[in-house]
Amino acid sequence: MNQGINVIGIYVDDQDAALAFYVDKLGFRVHTDVRNGTYRWLTVHHPEQPYFQLGLFTPGPPVHDEATAQTLRAMVAKGAMPPLVLCVADCRASYEQLKSRGVEFTQEPVDRFGSVDAGFRDPAGNGWKMIQAPAGK
Repeated sequence: MNQGINVIGIYVDDQDAALAFYVDKLGFRVHTDVRNGTYRWLTVHHPEQPYFQLGLFTPGPPVHDEATAQTLRAMVAKGAMPPLVLCVADCRASYEQLKSRGVEFTQEPVDRFGSVDAGFRDPAGNGWKMIQAPAGK
């Protein structure tokens, strides 16, 4: 029986740099970090969502040949992948907190349609929107 989505993956060019960003700057926690030869299965999770994992995967063998891996790395670096969304209670406060930890924002908090959102990218280029839901939602 289907029990829902457990892991969603993103491509990163350096798993150690990605791990430091997601743990040290965003406050995620390591869920799984195992290796099989040169392949590394690395997942993190938000502290309030321990059963939903974000996979930090490098393009390459055994899944991709080198040409495909190079194309994927270039696309991620250009910000061509769909953005991820981080829901927060107070976007402006979270912006200040993450900025003080060294997160580089591509967009400061902006009021839109009753919500507040800001944008940032991880070290590989994956885009994030940080969104505060409208009051009462």
